[in-house]
Amino acid sequence: MNSIRHDFRSDTVTRPSQGMRAAMAAAEVGDDVFGDDPTVNLLEQKMAGLLTKEAAIFVPSGTMSNLLALMSHCGRGEEFIAGQNAHLYKYEAGGAAVLGSIQPQPIAHRADGTMNPKEIEAAIKAPGDSHFAVTRVIALENTFGGRVLPVDYMNEVAGIARKHGLGLHLDGARAFNAVTKLGLGIAEFSAPFDTVSICLSKGLGAPVGSVLVGRKDLIDTARRHRKMLGGGMRQAGMLAAAGLYAIENNVVRLAEDHRRAKRLAEGLAGHKALKLTMPDTNILWVEAEPELGDRLSHYLGENGVGITGRYGQQRWVTHLDVSDEDIDGALALVDRFFV
Repeated sequence: MNSIRHDFRSDTVTRPSQGMRAAMAAAEVGDDVFGDDPTVNLLEQKMAGLLTKEAAIFVPSGTMSNLLALMSHCGRGEEFIAGQNAHLYKYEAGGAAVLGSIQPQPIAHRADGTMNPKEIEAAIKAPGDSHFAVTRVIALENTFGGRVLPVDYMNEVAGIARKHGLGLHLDGARAFNAVTKLGLGIAEFSAPFDTVSICLSKGLGAPVGSVLVGRKDLIDTARRHRKMLGGGMRQAGMLAAAGLYAIENNVVRLAEDHRRAKRLAEGLAGHKALKLTMPDTNILWVEAEPELGDRLSHYLGENGVGITGRYGQQRWVTHLDVSDEDIDGALALVDRFFV
């Protein structure tokens, strides 16, 4: 691929702004493994307060955050329930099974991205039968592929979890995108969950890090597991300062990413060979006949537009480093391709 001028590959490609870099440079630091990094402590306290949860822990990545949650809810040989295409089941290298000895129980997604609550409940294995891995937690993801799943659905699954004495985890990597779309507060959105993973390095624009928020006993267990997995960081306050800056400055502007994704979708929808639905947030999925889609992706790459996808499916993601001019440039190239 030639040099990328218009980068729609992911909202993880953002670079720290000058304001964020200044906050990082000025951060007070200490040894976080000893609990003495004041900026890390402030970030954890702020995130716990925003979500009205008891505690939080700063970790290097969303993958580690989800893994720590599962390992805190489950012991060896126990089970979590998640969607067949959930990130923590499909795209995190089998970490729960390999490192936590935790068995996944995947459930098929319906067309709207939800799982059928009846299928979730039917998959629960209670203690008492030695043939089965005992179910300990249900994991949801919202947003899911950029789609905002209904709050009523999350509450219904929460009811199932409570009925059976199970934990409930939210992979909320882009939870702030979801609440921006819904017009809800993050505390209300995350209220049913025992643990919530929030990513700072996607749409919020920090260079590194996620925060796992939840019940104190679970976060205490996660802290031990973080050390075990090599995720204990020392003078991490510079990274935490970027996260604090992101929370304080980059949440409200997520609406701009959503607006640009919709504008991009409207432009691409003018080509009959491309099939898409209007995005809820900042992620747009485009379908084309595989050979055509591959040619279009190659053409865009050769002309400085970065996207991801294969077999005719494309994913376009807007973020704080995508401008209206980037949208215009990308749409002009697509128009030229179809001339």
